[in-house]
Amino acid sequence: MDIRQDDIYLPVNDRDTLYLKRLHPKRQPDAPAVLLLHGVMANGRIFYSANGKGLAPYLAAHGYDVFVADLRGRGNSTPRIDRHARHGQTETITEDLPALHAAVRHMKGGAPIHWMAHSWGGVHMSSCLLRQPQLIAEVQSLVYFGSKRCVHVRNWRKRLEVDLMWNIVGRMLCRTVGYLPAQRIGLGADDETDKSHWQSKQWARVAPWVDSDDGFDYAAAAQRQQLPPALYFAAHNDPCRGHPADVKRFRDESGQHLSRLRLLARHKGHRHDYDHVSLLTHPDAVRDHFPLVLHWLGGDYQRVVENY
Repeated sequence: MDIRQDDIYLPVNDRDTLYLKRLHPKRQPDAPAVLLLHGVMANGRIFYSANGKGLAPYLAAHGYDVFVADLRGRGNSTPRIDRHARHGQTETITEDLPALHAAVRHMKGGAPIHWMAHSWGGVHMSSCLLRQPQLIAEVQSLVYFGSKRCVHVRNWRKRLEVDLMWNIVGRMLCRTVGYLPAQRIGLGADDETDKSHWQSKQWARVAPWVDSDDGFDYAAAAQRQQLPPALYFAAHNDPCRGHPADVKRFRDESGQHLSRLRLLARHKGHRHDYDHVSLLTHPDAVRDHFPLVLHWLGGDYQRVVENY
């Protein structure tokens, strides 16, 4: 299929402009849309590579109009994160995601829109829908890869990656530099603001799902609202950043909604014991579990069996 690529720049205020990478099949103006969102210390490149590999090109090749977002200061969004950046996850939830969705809806008219995310991006997406429930009716389905909110599991990788590097070293760097220079020190693919690091750190510490800016209770909202049908992928070889048990806890605290949890593991019939990144980037994903994504987007939920 002939795929076209466009660069879209979306101002959200006088200072910040978000970047959207659009991949869409030519001659299919009514193709359903998919909005993809990355996690912390990352950008939209988790979904596509320079040589056309990844989830975004895969979806476009199967007839979807794909929009890959870079959040404020990450990827190709401007300006880059520095010590003067004051935005955090509250702004992602209340401003950036609604603006991204509105832009996609404006370009697509009445075509269906699906949301997908990797890691913490799923927390941002569910939080946005629970806080602004009028958007729920406009989102056909959700697909999350390794998304968890709190880290309940206890193992040496959690103590190293979360307790030491994220909680202690991360806070020290934020106090010293004014932001988390994750890309410079090799901790992640992109940087985080002081506020976004602090806010996500609080939620990951098994804290209530409550906004630190204004006290909005997302957990309570999840009991009042019903999220769109959601497919949750968890990687077997993911000890702390998206441990399957924590992915399940995130699904469970998100209220009653049609959902499936798929464990990507060899003993469950998959090709590999994937990890937090390879569940999106492994070359075999296109033949292994990406077809399940197509079933979910098509509303064929019965063909996606829960295996956890």
